Amino acid sequence: MPADGFGTVDTPHDNALTLSNRAGGNGRVIVVGNEKGGAGKSTVAMHVAVGLMRMKQRVGIIDLDVRQRTLTRYLENRLRWIKSTGSKLPMPEIIRVDASNERDLDKAETEETERLMHAVERLQAVCDYVVIDAPGSDTFLSRLAHTMADTLVTPMNDSFVDFDLLGDVNPQTLEVIRPSFYSEMVWNCRKKKAQASRKPIDWIVMRNRVSPLEARNKQKVGEALANLSKRIGFRLAPGLSERVIYRELFPAGLTLLDLTERGSNFAFTMSHVAARQELRDLIIVLQLPELAGAELTF
Repeated sequence: MPADGFGTVDTPHDNALTLSNRAGGNGRVIVVGNEKGGAGKSTVAMHVAVGLMRMKQRVGIIDLDVRQRTLTRYLENRLRWIKSTGSKLPMPEIIRVDASNERDLDKAETEETERLMHAVERLQAVCDYVVIDAPGSDTFLSRLAHTMADTLVTPMNDSFVDFDLLGDVNPQTLEVIRPSFYSEMVWNCRKKKAQASRKPIDWIVMRNRVSPLEARNKQKVGEALANLSKRIGFRLAPGLSERVIYRELFPAGLTLLDLTERGSNFAFTMSHVAARQELRDLIIVLQLPELAGAELTF
C-alpha cells in the first residue's frame, strides 16, 4: 500500500469496486471498538463486513490498529485465497490510515484527523457502510473514530475481567457503582458527536466468545450488563460463541459465510449453521436503518 497511508485492495472479479468508478451517498460508519485486546474485534468486524456484502451492500474498511493490523492481514489472506482458488468472494474497499510521526502533539493530532477524515470521506462516497476496526488501546485515532461512529459495536469476553472495562459493580448485589474509563470515553464521544452533527451514536455491547454452558458466572455477567445498560445507555446484542473455526479461518481469509464457496476445504457442519444464525441475530440487533425490512440473504 502507498506510503501516504491510503490505498485500496484490488479484487480480481467483476463485482469489484474502485474508489474512482462509483458514486454513492453518505455511508453509515460502524466502529468496532473497545480498549482491551483479545475480545475478537477484528473477527466481528470481518464477519459484519462480509455479512453486509452478502446482502449486496458496498462496504469499506479502515484498520486503525496501527501496530498489529489484524484485520488488514485477514483481508490480505482473503485476497491471496481468491487469487489461488479463483473464487469470487466479496471483497471490501480498504484504506490504510497510519499514525503520525510528528513529535509535536498538536501537529500529530491534526495530521491524524486529516488522514482519518479523508479516508472516511473517500469510502463514504462509494460505500453504503464504512467499518472501522479500532485498536485495543486508548489512542487519539481510536477516540476520533468513536466520535465519527453512527453505530458502535463493543465486543467483550463473557467475564468480569472484561466487564471492568465498562463499569465497576458491587460483587454481592451486581449493582453498578460507577462507569469505567471506556464508558466515560464513549460518553464524551457521544457528546461531541451530538454537538457537531446532532446525530446520536447507537452503542451496542455484544457478549463475545460465549460459553455454551449455563455457568453461574455467565448468568451474573448478564445481569450486571443489563443493569449497566440502563445506566449508561447501550443496547445488548447476542454475541458469537467460542468456536475454534474462527481461528482456523483466519489464515485463509475466510468467514463462516464463505465455507460453501469453491476451494474451501473446511467441512460445513451443524455447528457452523448455528454460528451463521448467531451472525444473523447480530445483524438484526444492529438495527441498521438502511436495511430496514431487508431479507437476510446469508
